[in-house]
Amino acid sequence: MEFIKQIFISIAEYLSQFGHLGIFIGMTLESACIPIPSEVILPLGGYLVYKGIGSVLSMTIVATLGCLAGSIIAYVVGYFGGRPFILKYGKYFFISKHDFERAEKFFQKRGEITIFVSRFLPVIRTFISLPAGIAKMNFAKFSIYTFLGSFPWCLLFVYLGKKLGDNWKSIEEHLKGLDYLIFILIIFAIVGYVVYKVFKGKKSVEVE
Repeated sequence: MEFIKQIFISIAEYLSQFGHLGIFIGMTLESACIPIPSEVILPLGGYLVYKGIGSVLSMTIVATLGCLAGSIIAYVVGYFGGRPFILKYGKYFFISKHDFERAEKFFQKRGEITIFVSRFLPVIRTFISLPAGIAKMNFAKFSIYTFLGSFPWCLLFVYLGKKLGDNWKSIEEHLKGLDYLIFILIIFAIVGYVVYKVFKGKKSVEVE
């Protein structure tokens, strides 16, 4: 595992030579189901901010746009390829059957809100776009939920990377208890979604 981690770090460090563009490319690949963990790419983006390249906000926006771009690629694959295509050829694109089916069940059980909520969940966040495409989810909703869900995730890790500075590689040691934070974020996300739906429903009634 340590060897694999070093490979990921090396890839991320190479991409970082291109500044914001490198972080965008890295997050695009990650969200397109290429196994380059965002937990490595984003802290490195924060480290670049620490070194004077851009700001936390600019790096977060670029990373979030990368998430959106990669997610759209995965969505399109699911939309036009379908489930049989992914199960047959997914292994050639680093998409394991186990991870795909896990994301698929998560999406089928909870519906469209998963596109927002899953962005806080490791592994599922990467593959959730595939079942969304297969289900032919409304593209506008998919894009909005993806962007809104990815932004706080990117912001958190970019910020941590900046705070850690030269020690950004040791981020795992600083993630203890993060599960609780993610759980709280998910609760807030669900509550926010419910409030949004209620408000939207009232607005529709008023218009009628």
